[in-house]
Amino acid sequence: MAEPTNTPMPTAPPTPRSTSPAPALSRPGSTSAATLSPPKSSLSTSLPLPGAPLGSKPIVLHIGDPVKYNPETYTQFTTQFEVVRPSADERQRPAFIQALREKRWGDFSAIFRPFWGTGGEMGQWDAELISLLPESVRIFASAGAGFDWADTRLLGERGIVYCNGGLAAAEAVADFAVAMIISTFRMLPYCVTSATSPTAFSACHADATAQSRNLRGRTLGLVGLGNIGQQIAHKCGLAFGMEIQYYDIERKSSTVEADLSAQYRESMEALVRDADCVVLCTPSDAGCIVDARSVAWFKPGARFVNIARGSLVEEEALADALERGSLAAIALDVHADEPNVHPRLKAFAGDRALLTCHNAGGTVETHVGFEELSMRNIMAVLGDEKPITPVNLKWLRTS
Repeated sequence: MAEPTNTPMPTAPPTPRSTSPAPALSRPGSTSAATLSPPKSSLSTSLPLPGAPLGSKPIVLHIGDPVKYNPETYTQFTTQFEVVRPSADERQRPAFIQALREKRWGDFSAIFRPFWGTGGEMGQWDAELISLLPESVRIFASAGAGFDWADTRLLGERGIVYCNGGLAAAEAVADFAVAMIISTFRMLPYCVTSATSPTAFSACHADATAQSRNLRGRTLGLVGLGNIGQQIAHKCGLAFGMEIQYYDIERKSSTVEADLSAQYRESMEALVRDADCVVLCTPSDAGCIVDARSVAWFKPGARFVNIARGSLVEEEALADALERGSLAAIALDVHADEPNVHPRLKAFAGDRALLTCHNAGGTVETHVGFEELSMRNIMAVLGDEKPITPVNLKWLRTS
């Protein structure tokens, strides 16, 4: 589509899980203004912020394309703040570093990246870039659910809260995950590619049945039960009658577990050994958690889906399991060396592997939400309200 792409940037130091609130199950993934707005109280953006002259508006550094989806919110945004948008040339890393050194954009109070496809031209937000930021910066609000391209710990230690777009992307990613889960049970890659010739069509019509299974009553094992995991659980439990189990480093409340009919497992091993299909929906800071050792935990004929990060999976071990036949099918939206797909896994495409191009969050609605959420986060923080989707509060310097 003609919207910004979801191609991830190279990885940065490990980052924590998002503390975004999960949307209400009655309307999963809603990105309405009401959902994205902070708790109501009087805004104080008329007060001077550090580095801003008395009576002036706080400066927001806007990196990337102009706002296109939320004109009413942007009107409110520009009423409260002076928005400065560097050119594409100025956003290239050498030029960007030089501009920061010479304080070309003044003592700005926020960094605003409303789109995922642009605004990343300067590359990794590492110590080199972060050390050049003015002391006045209080918030970095960006599109995208993932944040492994920014050192959020270092930002926090500088007193800068980082807010991601995970709340806006959750429904799109969960929907895509459901499609991938279905594909592994119903052998969709095989069925789709076989329709291209009469011989393959006839063979698939005869053979696919013995390899296909209904979802109802099957155990879905979710590694991670955050925004996305909860929506996957809700959709698969309610629509397909799947049994939901999960493992997370933070056990959810009894209310959440009851609402989702989700059973907590004390370890990832216990989860994987029982699951008919395992889905990774956990942050990238977990490290490589699907390796040769953990692949051995999968029951014979199990299925595997990854809509999290390619770095979580040892792809050689996954290929070994497919070749042995111990895994029935896989579906991967993310890969360890994007845009390159592992050659041994490509050999299973169109048969037992559904391989996509980091598309899970890529809908127009997601990008509308990214844009809106970034502005709402900045308005909240600079208005002395709580951020909506912070990811680094545990490291945030408060004085």
